[in-house]
Amino acid sequence: MENPFHPPLSKEQLDKEFRKLRKLNYNQFRWWRMYDNPNKPLDKRSLFRDRILNGDFDYSHYKFQSMWCEYEINDIAETCNGDIGKFVEKSSLLRTRRKRLLEDFERDESEKLDKLIKGFIDNFRCTKEQVYEEIEKCSGKLIDLYYLIEDKYRIAHIPYPSKRRGRPKRNL
Repeated sequence: MENPFHPPLSKEQLDKEFRKLRKLNYNQFRWWRMYDNPNKPLDKRSLFRDRILNGDFDYSHYKFQSMWCEYEINDIAETCNGDIGKFVEKSSLLRTRRKRLLEDFERDESEKLDKLIKGFIDNFRCTKEQVYEEIEKCSGKLIDLYYLIEDKYRIAHIPYPSKRRGRPKRNL
């Protein structure tokens, strides 16, 4: 039986990506996820540049996990020697895991892109169309795009941490 999937990254490259992530313990509600980001996303009130440097908008790790599932499915296909029924039975859990990881990937990437565009619009004097034009022109990393837009468009405002709420402290 021919391999059903042809992942673009090798197993060694995937291992290298997984070393950057945090291994998850089993969770009965999210059983298909194997790894998670080691850094928690920063609060939306923190500086936009700091959120980019923290990795809040980096490429989603769910795609790498789905590629690993594809390698495992390919291994099962090799062991089944062309028996389709046996292959379907052995790979059903992995195919379900891969499907859910790809759904999480699509959802995560669309949320990150929306937050990124909104962050550029809120922090700089530019429109959504201008941000998309700059994205197409930029060939570097995300922080390079930030500096490119920062040079081209002026900063609209720098959000400062909000003042403390409640009664002011007594001055003695």
